[in-house]
Amino acid sequence: MLAHMVSIPKKQGTLAKVPAITLGFWIIKILATTLGETGGDFLSMSLGLGYLPSTAIFGLIFLVAIFFQIRAEGFHPFIYWLTIIATTTLGTTLADFTTRSIGIGYLGGSTILLLLVLASLALWRKCTGSIAVDQVTNAKSEWFYWVTIMFSQTLGTAAGDWTSDTLNYGYLGSIGIFGGLLLIIALLYWKTAASHVFLFWAAFILTRPLGAVVGDFLDKPLDHGGLNLSRLTASLIIAALMILSGYCFPQKAAARTH
Repeated sequence: MLAHMVSIPKKQGTLAKVPAITLGFWIIKILATTLGETGGDFLSMSLGLGYLPSTAIFGLIFLVAIFFQIRAEGFHPFIYWLTIIATTTLGTTLADFTTRSIGIGYLGGSTILLLLVLASLALWRKCTGSIAVDQVTNAKSEWFYWVTIMFSQTLGTAAGDWTSDTLNYGYLGSIGIFGGLLLIIALLYWKTAASHVFLFWAAFILTRPLGAVVGDFLDKPLDHGGLNLSRLTASLIIAALMILSGYCFPQKAAARTH
């Protein structure tokens, strides 16, 4: 299966280094963000390493993953999704450290991170002329792509905690909020002439808090509204579902449209 996932696409000159946006992409993306929440909490909370040491560990994993992702000549699903998982786990512990340990709060953290995401997208567009994922074909665009994703993954954890804890919507309520927003984006995609690039990034950002609250719902205690699964068990189940989804929905590189 791993050989299937890392197969090298042909005609790299016409393909991006990121996957085509399909239903399979979104399924695996949501699973990856959920895994990031349970995996990050497993290291920082269940193993008791704390937020800052866990952030350092996941940061190192991210640097190794991004090294191979940037160095790769084309799109490789295994390397790409490993890098995505690295950003989600790092984003989880980094968000928890800044909002809880430093004490800027969920709303403050979400606001700062949203501004960083928007600033990254604006600078990316100014420097390259496009933030469309099918244009991620060189190192410069790819660095912007991954910096934006890193900010968005961290934002998602803070935003999910804000709605579920600060606003007291709980995990199921927050799942409904973010799931409903994603449904609206899907309808805008199919029924309107709204920019597909804008809708992609809006959906990409919203899948992270959705995954965060799903992860919390799986592993938080029953008296907190969760299912009380162990974080390790939840992480292993989600990882298995990711592998199965990668097999059922083979990932291909996004083709350049212009």
